[in-house]
Amino acid sequence: MSQQPPFATYPSLANKTVLITGGAQGIGAAAVRLFALQGCRVAFLDLAQAPALALVEDLTSRCTHPPLFVSCDVTNIPALQSAIADISAKLAPPTILINNAANDDRHRFEDVTPEYWDQRMAVNLRHQFFAAQAVAPGMKSAGGGSITNMSSISYIIPTPDLSLYNMAKAAITAMTRSLAHDLGPHNIRVNSILPGAILTERQTRLYMSTAYEQRVFNAQYLKRHILPEDVARLMLFLAADDSSAITSQSHIIDGGWI
Repeated sequence: MSQQPPFATYPSLANKTVLITGGAQGIGAAAVRLFALQGCRVAFLDLAQAPALALVEDLTSRCTHPPLFVSCDVTNIPALQSAIADISAKLAPPTILINNAANDDRHRFEDVTPEYWDQRMAVNLRHQFFAAQAVAPGMKSAGGGSITNMSSISYIIPTPDLSLYNMAKAAITAMTRSLAHDLGPHNIRVNSILPGAILTERQTRLYMSTAYEQRVFNAQYLKRHILPEDVARLMLFLAADDSSAITSQSHIIDGGWI
């Protein structure tokens, strides 16, 4: 099955194996949904069991291949590598990777400890590199693939009380260019997406006050909320053959904020 008009269907995505980290909620859940409705074999990693299982249940009767949920702490690199190996054995080696998992908990510059620094880098940066490293051999054997790394405009604005998150998201754009250089000869494309203020459930619950909404609309050229599905549709394009000449690029989706 494919998603319904007016949005695009990508024939090149049908039956492709897609791995999405942090896929139970927010932008990740939107990605799981849209890739599954394109006819992909989707596997996603997360620790949030209840929303993950609800997502699988919702999609099972609506798509050709029900998504596969694997509980995994992506900050545990051996566990991440093991999960990717299991997914490759059960479905097929992923030729599409969406490095989405992250956490934007606020923190004061004065309160950062070395231990907190390491934990923030582990949850927001390190796993992206090692997930790419783990899927690369399968992509090479398949003759190519697509990796999309999730960054953010937060480091460009920059967003206050997010110094470590901002640093990680800036590093992701540099990592994207380095991986694109290393993997390009194998027809593996690597791009990053930099979302702005996305109206996820988490953002609505924790941060989307009237004052913040006004700040967002004052900054954006488009006076509307940017939804998780808006970001996921960009992910579809970057994974499909329609973007086969695009690599090493940072794609901003923020309604014109920057």
